[in-house]
This record gives sequence, C-alpha cells and structure tokens, in this order.
Amino acid sequence: MDISETSAACGEVLDTLRGAIIADDAFFEDILLGLLSRGHVLIEDVPGTGKTLTARSMATALGLSFSRIQFTPDLLPSDVTGTTIYDEGTGEFEFSEGPIFANVVLADEINRAPPKTQAALLEAMEEEQVTVDGTTYELPSPFFLVATQNPVEQSGNFPLPEAQLDRFSVKTSMGYPDTDGEIELLKRRLDRMEQSPSVETVLDTERVVGARDAPEQVRIEEDLLAYMVDVTQATRSDRRVEVGVSPRGTQRLLEATRAAATLADRDFVTPDDVKRVATPVLAHRLVLTPDATVENIDKRDVLADVLDRVEVPTV
Repeated sequence: MDISETSAACGEVLDTLRGAIIADDAFFEDILLGLLSRGHVLIEDVPGTGKTLTARSMATALGLSFSRIQFTPDLLPSDVTGTTIYDEGTGEFEFSEGPIFANVVLADEINRAPPKTQAALLEAMEEEQVTVDGTTYELPSPFFLVATQNPVEQSGNFPLPEAQLDRFSVKTSMGYPDTDGEIELLKRRLDRMEQSPSVETVLDTERVVGARDAPEQVRIEEDLLAYMVDVTQATRSDRRVEVGVSPRGTQRLLEATRAAATLADRDFVTPDDVKRVATPVLAHRLVLTPDATVENIDKRDVLADVLDRVEVPTV
C-alpha cells in the first residue's frame, strides 16, 4: 500500500472506532502511530474508560486475530508464552501455544504481574518471537501488543521497570469523556441490546502488513533529523531528569513521525509531526530525579519545556 491508500485505510479504521468508543481522535491516532511504526502501545488509565474495548475493537476493525491476557500476581511466564507438554498418544513432547500467539494481544493490567512474568513479553515485543525450553517460535505477523495499567491502584502492583517501559513505542491515555460524550455513551446503549458495542471489519491481514510498510516511503530532511536528536539530547541535560531519552527512543521518535506523516497523507515530515508525537513517544522514557519526583513534576511538562527550548528548523 502507498501512503495515500494507508491514510485512507486508517481513516476508515478511525471512523469505525468513533462509532463504538467515546474518546478523542488523538487517542485513536496514538494507537495507530504505534501500529504503523511497528511498535507497541501502553494505555494508562483508570478502570471503566474503555481500554479493553479499544484493543478488542481495534483488532476487529483491522481484521486480525485477538487474544487477551489478564495479568495477575500468580500468572506464570508459561501462561503467556505457552509450554511443552507430553502427548501420551504419540509419546512425544509438543509445544502448546500460549495466548501471546495472536496478531493483537491485550496485556490487561500488566503491572499486576510479577517482574518475571512481565519479562516474558520482552522477547516478543523486541523480536516477535518467544523461546521456550531452548526452542524459538515465531509469533504471527503482524504482531501488535497493547498493554494497560491502572495508575491509581498501586497496592500489590509491580511497576514496569524502565527497560520495559522503553520497549513501548507509545504511551497514551483515554481520560474521562466530557458531558456531551458521556450522554452520547448512554444514548448508544439505549439503541442496542448488548452491553458492549460492535465494530465492523474494514481491513485484513495483508492490508495491515502493507500499511505498516507505507511509512518507509516518507522522506525526512537532514535538519529534521538533527532536530529530533537535539530534542532527545536536551532531555538528558535537564536538571529535573536523571536518565533522559535513550538512542532507542530517538529511533522510535523517527518512526513515529513518519507514521504521523502517513496518517496525514504526506510523504514528508514536518516539525509539527515531531511535536505531535513527542509526548506519547518520549515522555514515558524519562526518569526524573528524586527531587523532581517529590515535587510531583509531570514528565509531560518536562518534555514540553524541552520542546520550547530547542530551536525548530525552518522547512
């Protein structure tokens, strides 16, 4: 698929999601940024806002297989990846695939599982494969992980380590709908028998794979590459930041800006694309100093200050 076809296809997906879920377009676009940039998305929000419904609806609209893993304190890595079992009929050991073997995987409440189980996702997220008992198994292509976590309930939770947060291309949130949006939510419930709305399938596996290739056609001028590097390097020298954006984060910023240009039906990147994706792509990668943490400084505010300081190139 070319850029125009991909932009039109993503528009169809957006229209379908709008009909089922009450949320800002920016939220849906953040998820599509993660998909098109071949990354993964972390949704952090309070319960009941529609995180699970969003992941399921996205998989349906894309025409992809879907699997949901409920993360709990007693969940084992093998419960995610699968395990080798003995078949008495054949007398041989066979691999039984876990729920990670799907195109779109929802890791629900990921921070409720212990670090050992969280780490079971690392190889899948980075290399799209899992290794069990010394044997490596390829995951379905495309592979797209959507993880959710609750920022309020911290009792019995295991916060994701920074190394794993860095694996998520995009971190976003839905937020509460406004008054009109919540009234519309109730009206839609009156118009159907089921509790949850349904969405139509508008794409298929082949078109999704083609759409993920489209951003590679987007060109970026050298001064914009320098601008991205200036932004990420500025996070490393900010007095409120203990650990700034890693080189991996800089690369993810590049990939997300190309995805943003594709969504806008352009074959080139602008400084506004960089600013648009900077917060969902970079903010969660910052590690603030203890003083900044005590003062409840928001990582997004730090990033906003960095964007204000760094000189924007003229394109």
